[in-house]
Amino acid sequence: MAKILFVMTGTAYWTLKDGTRHATGYWAEEFAAPYKAFTEAGHQIVVATPNGVVPYVDMMSLRPEIAGSARIALDLEETIRSAEVMRRPITVADARLDDYDALYLPGGHGPMEDLCLDADAGRLLTAALASGKPLAIVCHAPAAMLATRIHGVSPFAGYRVTAFTNEEENAVGLAPKARWLLEDELVDLGVDFTKGDMWKPYTVVDRNLFTGQNPASAAELAGRLLEVF
Repeated sequence: MAKILFVMTGTAYWTLKDGTRHATGYWAEEFAAPYKAFTEAGHQIVVATPNGVVPYVDMMSLRPEIAGSARIALDLEETIRSAEVMRRPITVADARLDDYDALYLPGGHGPMEDLCLDADAGRLLTAALASGKPLAIVCHAPAAMLATRIHGVSPFAGYRVTAFTNEEENAVGLAPKARWLLEDELVDLGVDFTKGDMWKPYTVVDRNLFTGQNPASAAELAGRLLEVF
């Protein structure tokens, strides 16, 4: 049995360039699909957030028209409600890599607000990358890679990576409102950014780093990790 740390956003909003707060959090599918896959396979999950706050779900991700159907939305909500670990997260600062076999970071726009600046998350990701343990990051959660920079240099530079694309951000109407775009910042970080079709599952593996482009990629990413376990 593997013990997997879910490093999650602790914010309920994303500050746009005009100063307004866009309601967000983590994306339901990106937590629920891997959580269900891992726990059904017998693995243990621990959740960590900045300051140990209970994660906020982006309510948009639970709308039937966004989730895919009313049934899917209800299933996502039930998985989240039944996940006891969500009600007692540890703090990212207290997380010790030695206690876990793998790390997983679900997205939503929340990481664009907090994990991108969180030094503790940056240290944890840097240690995970160097350890050889599986490190899986999906959608907007690669924003946490930005917190790994020391004097402008990141250990993720040169790694093949995918994440939520500029085209997808534009398609949801938020690209013009954003202070910065994730794809642009990752390219500036020095990663080898690659992408698939919008909204389609697309995952990339480079050494022990597993990344997924969008919410539809979360289940596929979990499947690839299960193969490693």
